[in-house]
Amino acid sequence: MPVDVAREVLMPTREPPVTDLPSGRVLPPLIGSAVERIDAAEKVSGEAVYAGDVRLPRMLHGAVLRSPHASARVVRIDTSRAERLPGVHAVITGADTARIRWGAFRPDLYPLAIGRVRYVGDEVAAVAATDAETARRAAELISVEYEVLPAVLGLDEALAEGAPLVHDDAPGNVAHEFAFDRGGADEWFERSDVIVEGVWQSARQWHGSIETIGCTAEWSRDRVTLWVNTQTPFLARQRYATALGLPSRSVRVIQTEVGGGFGGKSGDDNTSVICAILARRAGRPVQLLNTREEEFLASRPRTPMRCRVRLGFTSGGLVTAKDIDLIADNGAYTGKSQAVLGAATVRHDALFAYRAVRARSRLVYTNLVPTGAFRGFGNPSADWAVGQAWDLAAARLGIEMPDLLLLNAVEEGSVSLHNHRIGSCELKQCIRKAATAIGWYEKRSNPTPHRGLAMGVSVHVSGRRSFGDYDGSSAIVRLTEDGRAVVITGEGEIGTGARTTLAQIAAAELGLAVADVTVTRPDTDLTTHALGALASRVTYVAGNAVKRAAAQACERLLAAASRQLGRPTSELWVENGLVHAPPAPGEDVPVRLPVGVVVRAELYRPNGEPIVGLGSFDNPSEFPDGARYGNESGAYNFAAEAAEVEVDPATGAVTVLELAAVVDCGTVLNPPLAEGQVEGAIAQGIGMALTERFDWAGGAPTRPNFVDYKLPTSQIMPRLHVEFADSYEPTGPFGAKGVGEIALDPVASIVASAVADAVGVRVHELPITAEKIFWGIRTAHGQGDPPGAFSPLTNEEVRDGRSAHQQEDRDRSREEIRGVRPAHGQGAPPDRPSRTDRRDGDRR
Repeated sequence: MPVDVAREVLMPTREPPVTDLPSGRVLPPLIGSAVERIDAAEKVSGEAVYAGDVRLPRMLHGAVLRSPHASARVVRIDTSRAERLPGVHAVITGADTARIRWGAFRPDLYPLAIGRVRYVGDEVAAVAATDAETARRAAELISVEYEVLPAVLGLDEALAEGAPLVHDDAPGNVAHEFAFDRGGADEWFERSDVIVEGVWQSARQWHGSIETIGCTAEWSRDRVTLWVNTQTPFLARQRYATALGLPSRSVRVIQTEVGGGFGGKSGDDNTSVICAILARRAGRPVQLLNTREEEFLASRPRTPMRCRVRLGFTSGGLVTAKDIDLIADNGAYTGKSQAVLGAATVRHDALFAYRAVRARSRLVYTNLVPTGAFRGFGNPSADWAVGQAWDLAAARLGIEMPDLLLLNAVEEGSVSLHNHRIGSCELKQCIRKAATAIGWYEKRSNPTPHRGLAMGVSVHVSGRRSFGDYDGSSAIVRLTEDGRAVVITGEGEIGTGARTTLAQIAAAELGLAVADVTVTRPDTDLTTHALGALASRVTYVAGNAVKRAAAQACERLLAAASRQLGRPTSELWVENGLVHAPPAPGEDVPVRLPVGVVVRAELYRPNGEPIVGLGSFDNPSEFPDGARYGNESGAYNFAAEAAEVEVDPATGAVTVLELAAVVDCGTVLNPPLAEGQVEGAIAQGIGMALTERFDWAGGAPTRPNFVDYKLPTSQIMPRLHVEFADSYEPTGPFGAKGVGEIALDPVASIVASAVADAVGVRVHELPITAEKIFWGIRTAHGQGDPPGAFSPLTNEEVRDGRSAHQQEDRDRSREEIRGVRPAHGQGAPPDRPSRTDRRDGDRR
């Protein structure tokens, strides 16, 4: 796409650029530099105010009573003992709520149970008391009589004929479903030379944020103010108002510091709503904070999915068709899982030049912890399945994975079958760089026993249209009389450094130092409307709005300076907080006028005005239809990742030795921040792949704590190679795109494929444990079956070929690739050894 070169060259900051891009594009020196975070000092000093740090006069503390049953009817609630406990000021049940169901896409959640509970952890009653310990003790004194009902504790149970319904208005326990066939999948599969298929199952993954979800609520007459650690203040306000039975103008949301979000603080849980109801009942401010154990029940973990994937290829490696049947575990309530399912179904198709894609996707209610948004938003679950299917295809075709990916990868100008319109795209550059960083071909030439390599790719959005036909942002930039700039935006900060990035963009556009730029925190009364931190949108969408607002403010600053100096604006520019002009005719000294002096002079005159800029930007995208057709984002970011693992064949233990990640996020505005996002995402991907799991009993985690739910630590992190593609997005602020989520997406898939490459065992169900690999190795070598009902894999097979009647039409037969491949790679083409053989030829 063409770029306005003159605009870039003649921007107000006239310092020599540090980046010289193709096609004459230049960037100001602040862009691409390691700017210190603007919130660093207050965080390291302890001055930052998180949800649990809010203190208000006469404030009480809340606690919630939760259901011990996965499915039950609430027969009777007796709160009298709790009410008599000294220090208790309010006790509420469902009878004290507006009795309105709420939710982002499918309203199915009451603030407190009305007649029925649907999972272990469902909110039944709540208490406000003088301190948290008294509140918790009072909650334990509430007596509830339940009539236990049959529960569905898995996808198969929920979909079984005659299964108990989690919600009466969802026949068959299906909360949402859609299907499509674009391009004629059957015809393209018929024309395929190689077909692989299999079934993969992902699992619930919790966000594990250092800070749990929390809220402080205070009423003033008929209006409530909520101090919340939410990622999406304006969207949350709308939902909270619905749940409270109030107009949105009666709810004010102020974002506190957020100690990690990762999608888990998107306003889909009941914590803030219950807090508001308690405060209204008590007539005093109330603070409600989840305990760590409650966080595992009250938050919305990653949506588990069962994906049946089928891929077709020509003998030369060109992909022909993809067929996916996806069933997602919604849990008891919907949250954002409906949108998660949609992303998992279609987004991966923007990576390759498929000739046809077909899908059937269902979101299924179960009596388990509700699920929802998590970093990657459906991509990691889809990549877990689709990425491994591509790895199987590479083995069957006898093509190295980087070569197969390069053969099929999209490029700038590509359009997917779902109308994803690809602008800037350096996916192939990412693949090549990742292969080089991991030493792919060298390690293939010099294999090490029990080590394996794998590569995967992913695509993510830079914002997407999810909540109506709008994915925009707006900002106000006000220049002050002391020479600073204040950026007023409602987008906020969740620990990623977003406020620093926005300050950097504004400073670069204005010619100020970043230290002279302040970025406000979201307050639904005081800041501009914003959708918040989701879909990797803040840098791209909000960054564009801030850049435009800063450009307008700078234009008005130069116009004011022009009037004051009697010089045309074409001779003026801003640099280091000073308005510059060349020497006037007959003079030798150039003009240097502080920005604050110009602003003050513009204000202190007859009919004086402040210098303010307003900017807005709406993502140039489309609102997808019910079958997910539409260009959901204006810019797509890409990544290629490669991993090397080592497997102990005696125990099945996996060590990830190295992982290379190369990301196309356009211009890297602040390298340390971008690198931190990639590294953190990889860590969460390794947790998803290897360590994060619970034992379940009766529909609940048996021990919901960090002792049993093991987050990845530095001890298991591999050597990382993090790089960025040389890329520029013409529609982005200074060429930037999103970066926050994508590096997580392929991690689990490539770890699994590397394990398969190392020892011939392919795990189909997360997490990848030593036990599964151990029994996979023994089974593959005929050394016994797993004990009892334990299976290291799903009971599915991956086949190369067609149904019987289709096979009759072909003059050559194909071998079957089993779910657990024998260690010597049986099923590879007879004229080329399998990748396993090439890496470990003496393992016989």
